[in-house]
Amino acid sequence: MRLFSALYDRVLAWSGHRHAPVYLGALSFAESSFFPIPPDVMLAPMVLARPSRAAWLAGLTTAASVLGGLAGYAIGYLAIDAVLPLLERFEYMAAFDRAQTWFDEWGFWAILLAGFSPIPYKIFTIAAGALSMPFLPFAVASAVGRGARFYLVALLVAWGGPRVEARLKRYVDAIGWALVVLLVVAYFLLRH
Repeated sequence: MRLFSALYDRVLAWSGHRHAPVYLGALSFAESSFFPIPPDVMLAPMVLARPSRAAWLAGLTTAASVLGGLAGYAIGYLAIDAVLPLLERFEYMAAFDRAQTWFDEWGFWAILLAGFSPIPYKIFTIAAGALSMPFLPFAVASAVGRGARFYLVALLVAWGGPRVEARLKRYVDAIGWALVVLLVVAYFLLRH
């Protein structure tokens, strides 16, 4: 089934739209505080469309993501009692509890790792606020982790250019379905 090929073609077309940077910034902000789709899915095609702007697009993604992380921190700090039922409803409580444990042990490094990895960063931003993690280390760890991730993605895509695009287009359905399977497996493993 070629579902992901069609989505890839659509995102690639959107990446050339004149308002694409605004959409990328909004997606980056939202993903760090409440939205489930990572900005990499828009950043990579935008870099493919304009490789000369890779660093600028990575900077935009990083800045908007860190601002979204600060919003997530504020949500946790100011409204954790209102957010806990939502975390339970969307089955993020296990991840939230794990984030709290990581904060107790690693603090700054937990945020840095969450910012760089595919771990749901929003859970860590909310947990950091709920646990009153010192703000400056939170902001620095967020900037370093998110920046490293988005600059790495942008620069690798810009470096690979058309070769990456051709390979990605060829294997996008297999990659997409593999990610779906991995997410389902991760969901069940984290749930138990």
